[in-house]
Amino acid sequence: MSSEGVDSESKVSGNQANIPARIRRELDIDDGDTLRWHVEEDGTLRVRVVQQRSGTFSEFDGYEGPEETDVRTEHDTWGIDER
Repeated sequence: MSSEGVDSESKVSGNQANIPARIRRELDIDDGDTLRWHVEEDGTLRVRVVQQRSGTFSEFDGYEGPEETDVRTEHDTWGIDER
């Protein structure tokens, strides 16, 4: 990050600040991730992202089955195949 320009900025509301969407995408920050804050002696703020990828679908990248289906006509509300 350049000290001469601003990459992104956000405002503090109460005791919370938003992470700009571009930064979240670039660093792959998702719900449940932890941010670890550290202030250096010179006043520089460091933030480390600790990703919390756990749970039943933590490694699921999507289904790449042999055929596509049309969810609007071929599945009920619960996603069950109606063919």
